[in-house]
Amino acid sequence: MDRLSSTFSALADPTRRAILARLALGETSVNDLAAPFDMSLPAVSKHLKVLEGAGLITRGRNAQWRPCKLEAAPLKEAASWIDFYRKFWEASFDRLDAYLERLQSADATPDKPKPAKRKRRKNDRT
Repeated sequence: MDRLSSTFSALADPTRRAILARLALGETSVNDLAAPFDMSLPAVSKHLKVLEGAGLITRGRNAQWRPCKLEAAPLKEAASWIDFYRKFWEASFDRLDAYLERLQSADATPDKPKPAKRKRRKNDRT
């Protein structure tokens, strides 16, 4: 799986996004990361393995302390990819706004008199 796909796959889970949000405040231990979740330590560890596999975190070892640290490079790549499409959608919305303004200004102009309908005569074809 390419790096961008693994980043988005890791970000798909709300628990992993919450872990990344906590790590954005600074590195911390696995136990501290697990504290707010109603799940076992092995379950949190599985989430950490996914994040680590995607390159979003690194885990170290300092005696008994096992700190986790956020790695922002994959997030920057994902943000750049999304930014390309944000620009596309903004341009599309700008074109839609311009189109709607043209429609509104056309509705605001006084109606031109419509040509009078010609009365049908008995021998006119239908």
